[in-house]
Parts: sequence; C-alpha cells; structure tokens
Amino acid sequence: MGFSSLLKKASLAGAFFMSAIWLSGAQAFCPTPSEMTTVTVQRVVDGDTVRLTDGRSVRMIGLNTPELGKQGRSDEPFAVAARKRLEALVADSGGRVGLRLGKQVKDHYGRTLAHLYNVSGASLEAQMLADGLGFQVAVAPNVDLVACQQAAERSARQAGRGVWRQSPVLKAEQIQRSGFAVVSGRVSKVQRNRGGIWIELQDTLVLRVAPNLVGQFDNARLQALKGQQIEARGWVVDRSRRGGLQAGQPRWLLPLTDPSMFQSTR
Repeated sequence: MGFSSLLKKASLAGAFFMSAIWLSGAQAFCPTPSEMTTVTVQRVVDGDTVRLTDGRSVRMIGLNTPELGKQGRSDEPFAVAARKRLEALVADSGGRVGLRLGKQVKDHYGRTLAHLYNVSGASLEAQMLADGLGFQVAVAPNVDLVACQQAAERSARQAGRGVWRQSPVLKAEQIQRSGFAVVSGRVSKVQRNRGGIWIELQDTLVLRVAPNLVGQFDNARLQALKGQQIEARGWVVDRSRRGGLQAGQPRWLLPLTDPSMFQSTR
C-alpha cells in the first residue's frame, strides 16, 4: 500500500471543506512578521504554489500539499481540496497577500520560496496545515517557522482533519514508490561515514543526513536511536533506479533535511 492509497481511503470517508476554521487560528500559530511585501496573486497553481502578477511562481515554505494529477496520473486525495482552500483564502484577502522571502530565495525549479500572509497578517501556511490540507516540512535554511507550523499541523492531526482523518503514516516495509511520504519503523542501524549519517529502518529504508547538514543535528541523539521506533518524513528516492544500489543495501532512501523531519515515537 502506498502513501497516496492511505490518503485516498481517508478522503473517501466523506466530503471535505474547512469553512469552520478561521484565520485567527492561523495567526495564533505563527506571528505576523514585522516586514513583508504586498503582492498580487494571478492564480493559485495548487495547494502550496501561487503565480503572481509580476510573473513569479511562489512555493510556500514549510507546507507540502497532495499533488494534482499530471501526465495522466490521478489527483492525490485532498489535492483538489487543498487548491480550492488556498484559492478561497487568497480571494478572502482580495487577491493580495503579504510575502516574506526565505533565507534561500529560490528552489531548484526556479520558484521563489516565501511565506505568505493574508491582509490581516495571518499565515496561509499555518492555515492550510491547521485545516489538515498539507504536511509540515522543513528544508534548511528556511526553517525559521518550524515550531509554529508544527503546532498548526498538530492541531489538525489531533482533531483528525483532512489528511489526518485516517493516518497517512506508512510502515517502512509498505513503501512502493518514490515521492513524499510520512513513514515509521524501528531503527536497526546507525552509522557515519564520508557520505553523512545513515539511519537504517528494518533493512528496508535508510534515512540520510548529508555531510553539510550534520552540524544541524544532535549526533548523540542520532547514535542513540538504534532499537527505537521513529517517524520520519520527506521525499523518498528509489535507489534501484539510479544504478547505485549495492547488495545488502535498502532500496529506499529518504534524505533528512532538518531535525524536525523525524521524531522518536516510543
């Protein structure tokens, strides 16, 4: 069973529309910045990306929503709901939003990385997370709002809203394809070498902390993970398709982009 399949089961439980959660809740999670630039949205591309009238595509920092179908693929569950919700939030703001750029301004697709706010200064990322219409993610160095975004997601998870209506968490052995996933498993091995820190889950999945990010993590904590049950999230890579899979290595690789992307569960 894949990550998308779990979401589909949750979405089939009933129609989904989060009109009862007000933006004041989002403001309580993430504070209004002292400085931001007002921009006009031309259109909402999907649940975490907008196109501005000045031509820029903006990818919202800290939020990853289900994918709309492309190249013949079906929409992932809650993908359309996420886009519609963001469209409604932008419309309620008169089509104009506050923009605060990340420390890293562009992603590898050339999109602008930024936080977005409505006219009242409420975080649109926090609102989407509180609605359960996306997952909190953290990619260094754009991690300033991790704590408040985690709190917004936690409220949705505890209430069983949206993607959390039915747990989307995959067991490590359930991974079937590349892409974003929230996974769980027991740590069987932790080792460090020139390639970074490698945390193996049940001989199926390995989490990797790249050498340039090792300093952001608590090494003692990582070394103590062996035998623990953990939950991690990020973009899974199928190493068998890259020709770099050696005998005895786990097929699936999940790069950890920030310490907040994993937690011990027991």
